[in-house]
This record gives sequence, structure tokens and C-alpha cells, in this order.
Amino acid sequence: MRGSSRGAAAVGMSALETALASGVDRGRLGDDLLAVVGLIDGNATLRRALGDPSRDAAEKQALAERLLDGRISAEAIVVVKTAVGQRWAVERDLSDTLEDLAVEAILDGAEHEGRLDRVEDELFRFERIVAGSPDLRDRLTSRQGDVQAKAGVVNELLEGRTAPETLRLARQSVLAPRGRKLDRTLEHYLALAARRREQLTAVVTAATDLDDAQRDRLARALQGMYGKPILLQVVIDPAVLGGIRVKVGDEVIDGTVIRRLDEARRHIAG
Repeated sequence: MRGSSRGAAAVGMSALETALASGVDRGRLGDDLLAVVGLIDGNATLRRALGDPSRDAAEKQALAERLLDGRISAEAIVVVKTAVGQRWAVERDLSDTLEDLAVEAILDGAEHEGRLDRVEDELFRFERIVAGSPDLRDRLTSRQGDVQAKAGVVNELLEGRTAPETLRLARQSVLAPRGRKLDRTLEHYLALAARRREQLTAVVTAATDLDDAQRDRLARALQGMYGKPILLQVVIDPAVLGGIRVKVGDEVIDGTVIRRLDEARRHIAG
């Protein structure tokens, strides 16, 4: 986001924190904000009206209240009015921020219930299951796919097996991708979860699973490199042959046998 949008997002986050501190139903607040995101995304005229930086803030807030009064909670309306009253560099930044605030509310609920770790792990595993099954990926990400059928697939996979927050976020990532790929959406949600605890997530790809001692050594080594606590998510991939590949954000540390073989082939070919 550009300058004005960054400041606007910070004001929106402050409004969300005030709502959360009041003891609001966090799950409902998140669902209400996601409903608003869907409303804005689905109506270009409304999106322009609420995101127009040249339009009077009070006018935009009044429009939002007229549209939403009685449809979502009072706390959600306050958050939305605060957000639409800010100056956004581009229209998309408003709905992106409202989505982030919704996810933050849902994650705060998980943290409040002591299951944030579980939600992170389940979202990661959901993404890996989808990535590992081309048929499942096609069913969930096809633009021509029936929305209710997609919802049914997500429910079949997760309902009763995961935390309620995991199900909420997985459904959102599949049913309302907002122009993004599923893996990118889930990665973004996981980044928001990691940020709540000021930690980084390291995706570790290895030929075999790591034992507790190996995980601990790797986490401590990465923490020393990045200066923040590290959450390890391990992906088993026999194709790497040996060693590990570590991805932290956009940075990749590749120590796999397959990489070294590829380097040797390039050297010989050169």
C-alpha cells in the first residue's frame, strides 16, 4: 500500500482493537466484516463511492451506515465507518484492509480461546492437501465451479475436524479468493497469524520428517539469523533426496541434494 493507505489501514486497525477490547463476539465481527468485503467487491459503483479519496468522509460514512444498519453488528459498523472515512490511495486498498481486519478478528478469537497455534497448523495443512491433489485443487479453484459445491467440499474436508476459525478462513479463501490464487490467500492469512505473535513462519521441505531435536536446532538457528521467533511448518517431499529447503517469506535457503545435483549438471553443461 502507498502512504495514505498505510495510514488509513492503521486507523482501521485501531478501531478493530477497540472493538475487540470491548468483549465483542470475535467470530461474528469477523464474519460481518467479510460480508462487507463481499458487498464492496460485488458492486463497482459502491466500491468507487466508498473508496473515492475526493469524496467527503462524513458522506461516505453516512452511506455505509445506511447500507449496513441492521444487517451487521453495531461494532462492525463502527469499524467499517472508520475505514471508509479514511483517505485511500486506490479503491482496492479499502476492501483489502477490511478483509485483513476480518481475518484479524477471527484470529483474535482463536488466540482468545488458546487455539491460534492449532489454526495456523490446520490452515497450513489444508493448503498442502489442496496443493498435493490436482483434482481437489481444480474443484476448489475453478472459476466455473459451483460455489455451493465448493463449500460442500471444504465442509467435508474440515467440518468437525478443525477449529471453527480454520473452517471460517478456509471457506473464505475458497469461496471469495478476490482474484488471488488459493495458496497466496492462505499464505497471507498465515502471515497475519504469525504477525500477531511477532514471529516468522519457515516452510521447511525435507525428504523425511524432522525429529523434535532437529526442529529445535533449526528453529534456534533461524531465530539467530532473523532475530524473531520462528514457527516451523514441515513439508515432506522425497524428491529433494536429502538435506532441507527453508523458505522464510520470499527468501529461500536451499541445502537439498537435488539442488546440488542441478548445480553440478549446469556446471558440466557449461
